[in-house]
Amino acid sequence: MDFSDTIINWYHHHKRELPWRNSRNPYIIWLSEIILQQTRVNQGLPYFYRFVETYPSVRELANAPENDVLRLWQGLGYYSRARNMLKTAQMIMEKHQGIFPTEYDQLLQLKGIGSYTAAAISSFCVDEPHAVLDGNVFRVLSRFFGIDIPINSSTGKKIFSDTAYSLLNKEHAGLHNQAIMEFGALECKPQNPNCEQCPLSSQCVALKNELVKKLPVKTKKISVKKRYIYYFVVTNNNRLLINQRTDKDIWANMYDFPSVETEQPCNPEELLTNNPFNSLFNPAIEVTHYSNVYRHQLTHQSLFISFIHFHSPSNEFSPLAKQWQWCTEEEFNLLPKPKIIFEYLRVIHNLL
Repeated sequence: MDFSDTIINWYHHHKRELPWRNSRNPYIIWLSEIILQQTRVNQGLPYFYRFVETYPSVRELANAPENDVLRLWQGLGYYSRARNMLKTAQMIMEKHQGIFPTEYDQLLQLKGIGSYTAAAISSFCVDEPHAVLDGNVFRVLSRFFGIDIPINSSTGKKIFSDTAYSLLNKEHAGLHNQAIMEFGALECKPQNPNCEQCPLSSQCVALKNELVKKLPVKTKKISVKKRYIYYFVVTNNNRLLINQRTDKDIWANMYDFPSVETEQPCNPEELLTNNPFNSLFNPAIEVTHYSNVYRHQLTHQSLFISFIHFHSPSNEFSPLAKQWQWCTEEEFNLLPKPKIIFEYLRVIHNLL
């Protein structure tokens, strides 16, 4: 059994019809790959359509204001991806005269493009013989060959890379790469893989040795930091107080509400009677709503977020609050916001 021929044949019969699948346009493929990083296809598909409609070429994207790009990205998370997309588009206009490169080595020079994305674009567009290695491919190779070396270790990455290249159909690299990625996504799934009908089952080491549920192996994750954030949703005369975040923390330069952070969870009512609240606000306020606690998970951080709504009779706030400004709810809706803020607004509907 030839591995590549087997998965390519499976792919022809089972692949999903996706808008970028039959394209050789590097811009289209790049958009899809960046959007689908850390994102499921069903979630990313509407964003792909919106980006293609709004920015049909790299030139339109390069000329876009960052706030507009971030707002279109709103809800996908990992906002550095959107910022890097904009920087990459600008680099292509400046250094490649608006022509999106398709060579692996040139792609690696662009912002936010690593070895996986460069391999995907170069193979999908011009069949350059570079093997892709994403989570789906790691899982297929680990199970088929019974490789129990952690996929996120330096040794593991070298072994899996060598294995992927040894299997690559060099004449049809793009087709091979799409096939093995799709095979991992639909057939050799993380949970409940379809082993009974798998065309590779007769030679699968994991299936033979009852290791399917144990592979692939990952080293333990690093510790996750817990943060407790209390947002103040402040209104005054049909205006809303908002905050622009700095570039030194999560959600850089995006917009949310004024907030304080504590090392341990606390009672919101107690929070309003102590510093740092009193150092930022006039204590003569009227609290109108306490929200539930929302947990928002980032890669290495668990955020526990509460929203406290109140009406303030004063327009004046502490000089500590240099990033604060008043706006209408309609104006706030047009600004790029972190996913947790965006989702909370959809729940609350009307703030003023």
